[in-house]
Amino acid sequence: MKIRGAIHLMACIGLLLAATAQADAPALPRDIIADLEQLQRQLQQGEHDRVVERARSQAQRLEGGNSADRWAGALYRQLAAGAEAGAGRSESAADELHLARRAQEAPPRQRDRWLREEARLRMAAGQTEVAVGLWLDWHERNDGVVDDHWRLARALAELERWDEAAGWVERALADDPAPEQRRQALATAVFQHAGRGEEALASLEAALDVQAEPEFWRRAAALAQGLGDAQRATAIWEAGWRLGVLEGEDDLRQRIELHLIAGTPARAAEHLEAALADEALPDTLDNRRLLARAWEQARHRERALEAWREVAERSEESGDWQRLGLLANSWGRGELAQEAMQEAQRRGAPVDLRWLSTL
Repeated sequence: MKIRGAIHLMACIGLLLAATAQADAPALPRDIIADLEQLQRQLQQGEHDRVVERARSQAQRLEGGNSADRWAGALYRQLAAGAEAGAGRSESAADELHLARRAQEAPPRQRDRWLREEARLRMAAGQTEVAVGLWLDWHERNDGVVDDHWRLARALAELERWDEAAGWVERALADDPAPEQRRQALATAVFQHAGRGEEALASLEAALDVQAEPEFWRRAAALAQGLGDAQRATAIWEAGWRLGVLEGEDDLRQRIELHLIAGTPARAAEHLEAALADEALPDTLDNRRLLARAWEQARHRERALEAWREVAERSEESGDWQRLGLLANSWGRGELAQEAMQEAQRRGAPVDLRWLSTL
């Protein structure tokens, strides 16, 4: 920030010195121009403290003079600001620009340049609220570029002024519909905090491709699920999986869980069965229960009963045998239901014998 700020200010100084002869600024004496140019060279050579001392002294001496003197004093203030910024003293640099802007002899466009640069420096100094006020003032007269819009959106987000931040994110996205990932994350967070979940998801979906970080895909699916659109969440996850962005056990299991939530349990069961066969997921009791639940939700009777029987035989838990018995009974498989309830009873489950005998 220190080097970048100094370079930006020095570039402005060069432009400013070239503009001193314009009709909307008072003409400066040659000795003043020569002194300003000498200080600029010292600034470029890194003589920050020397430039600050000389420029500040000259500004104070000239500020009580005529219009040309006050204009020159403002230019000295800008030089002092450049030196302070180059030395990493952002707040002091901003203070110098604030004083420069008070010179009514400075052309309005130049005062706006100083205003914009002061806002940058206030932000660098941690004076976010002041910086936002300055940027909003500047934007009343200037459209700015997309970087300005993102910068203001981020600052407003820091102040938790979410609705205002969302407005500036919208402006930024209009010119930068596929922002880099840090800005995309900002847009998503701002829209979410502003209660505009659909826009948060839409902006995030627009950035999803094979180059996007896996976390972006996961966040998009979570947003869709949070909006109550489980099918959209599943479609996002499936796309990320097919592109190879989402991978591994956790992502595969989430893929299966999303299909269960989205109302496509047969697809969940097929994915899980294939994963167990390929050893992409461990053949654990939990995964076997998930498979049984998926086939049950899909109402695939034979596979569901077969899966629950395997779970019950592996776990030897009375609750699993009871579930198998109840499911078998509801699907008209009386013999299997009776067998399962007897196994549940042997393992300590309370079973009504009269009800059991009627199965």
